[in-house]
Amino acid sequence: MLRFKMSPSSAAAFLRFTFWTLLISPAVSLTCSTQKFNKNQVFSTCIDLPSLSSYLHFTYDSPIATLSVAFVATPPKSGGWIAWAINPKATGMVGSQALVAYKNSTTGVPVVRTYDISSYSSIVPKDLSFAVWDKTAESRSDGSLVIFAKIKVTADLAASGKINQIWQAGPGVGDGGMLVKHEFAAANLQSKGTLDLKNGHTSGSSGGDTTIKKKNIHGILNGASWGILFPLGAMIARYIRAFESADPAWFYLHMLCQISGYAIGVAGWGTGLKLGTESPGIMYSSHRNIGIALFVLATVQIFALFLRPKKDHKYRFYWNIHHHGVGYAVLVLGILNVFKGFDILNPDRKWKLAYIIIIIALGAISFLLEAITWVVVLKRKSGKSNKPYDGYNNGQGGRQNLAT
Repeated sequence: MLRFKMSPSSAAAFLRFTFWTLLISPAVSLTCSTQKFNKNQVFSTCIDLPSLSSYLHFTYDSPIATLSVAFVATPPKSGGWIAWAINPKATGMVGSQALVAYKNSTTGVPVVRTYDISSYSSIVPKDLSFAVWDKTAESRSDGSLVIFAKIKVTADLAASGKINQIWQAGPGVGDGGMLVKHEFAAANLQSKGTLDLKNGHTSGSSGGDTTIKKKNIHGILNGASWGILFPLGAMIARYIRAFESADPAWFYLHMLCQISGYAIGVAGWGTGLKLGTESPGIMYSSHRNIGIALFVLATVQIFALFLRPKKDHKYRFYWNIHHHGVGYAVLVLGILNVFKGFDILNPDRKWKLAYIIIIIALGAISFLLEAITWVVVLKRKSGKSNKPYDGYNNGQGGRQNLAT
């Protein structure tokens, strides 16, 4: 067996070399300047795009207004797609003219298709509004795909020397080239900017950050209102009023929770409408429809307070049925829609877990209070009255179940 003896100084030098090699090599490999293509294509400029680990190589021939590009990105899943697009009139994806690459499901060979994205509802292959030729694609050993193409830059864009670029990556391709929707995480929303063809640099867009902030505000407002305050108000009305010493405090606490929840919920509903108008083509139908239903039901519930009959009125029984039924509907739909919002916003897992813990805690407290309340009611029945004390109803209408 051969043995090699290394001096301490040599060993230290070797360790330093190994450390710096391991430290520097990932950074080098993740820059566009180190990327090579199968056919050794060369471009005058390359840019490390700020999101989705994507890279753009391009050469702009200004006398003939021709842009040659090579876009490099990695699909999030095997069989996924990557896209690079120019939007002639806006900064978002809607209205963009896109080059999309994915592997053919039969042959496994990467192909390039063009997509005129007029809306998010149906994204299928279509000719672009400007000339494009020499469209090819290649796959790389690291799983990434490359789109090659030459583009005729329109006269107005050529005059400004700047174009709105958008890039994206999605999980799969359906029948007829229908693209499976990409994620709406921060990196996906930030994958756009302005490309300066003459100076060879790109500027990012803050629109993604702004949209994320608005979504977070929307989620916090609605989670606090429909998801916490309304259930808490219902618990106060159902359980606390069974105790004589809590009358009339329970009523004011109940009203405080419900009116505060309604005000905060309307604010959250308004931010949702604003997000919808700023995101044409993006629609979460069930979340939106439940939100509209919540707003309508809660508004009816609030205005019904002004029509509340006196406790001895003959219509009070029917008013109570309406109040309880609408209230329970708001509770169920509110909690359901909060979870749908979590699925859409896709925040860190801890936030959804925290809300689940809150709901479980409220449920456990309700279960305990339900048992205590029935004990109180049964004792009162067996004692001085055949009917339970009912807060403002003073035991005259039977025990009522109140939601909101």
